[in-house]
Amino acid sequence: MDFPQYQPDKATYHPLTDDELSDLDDFLSEIDNDAAMNIEALDGYLSAQLLSPLSLSDKPGAEWMSPVWGGGDPFASGKQRKKIALLLLRHVHSLAVQWSSKQDEWEPIFSVAEEGEQQLVDAEDWCTGFMIGVDQDGEAWAPLFEHVKTAAALAPIALLGGDESQLSAEDQEKLTDLHWRDALSREVPEGVLTLWTLRQQAT
Repeated sequence: MDFPQYQPDKATYHPLTDDELSDLDDFLSEIDNDAAMNIEALDGYLSAQLLSPLSLSDKPGAEWMSPVWGGGDPFASGKQRKKIALLLLRHVHSLAVQWSSKQDEWEPIFSVAEEGEQQLVDAEDWCTGFMIGVDQDGEAWAPLFEHVKTAAALAPIALLGGDESQLSAEDQEKLTDLHWRDALSREVPEGVLTLWTLRQQAT
């Protein structure tokens, strides 16, 4: 099944509206496949695709789009398939533009819970999606987990979205604390922008 490739030089900045994000969320939530992402994981996954040392524009569309819905063909029609593909392309390009020149417009899609008058942020699903993207290009990402600056930027993402069985008992215990998760989640956006800046400097 063919899907369009990401072509940033031909794309225009057209962020998804709330209604379009809702449509995308509805599509994903209705898929009968446990491997399908939710909207938060999708946002993190697309972020990892952009930040990967391997250029997204060099990858076939099907290669990076199919994991979003868990593979297969969940589309009701060719029209729906095209619509979803175009929404993904627009969203990933919007992320690239916002990180580069419109950082005040960028807001990652995290869960937010109310605790009294306090809002607790939880980026676990976003980070899980990000780590799925990392695992796809594992060899290319490996050096970034070793370099001091990139490893520090990736640390909160890996803690929240990585394999919990690989964590120390202390970190596993910390992850049960909603306030610690909130603090860790709030570190993620700065880490993403650091990774983007370093990636741009390297290209």
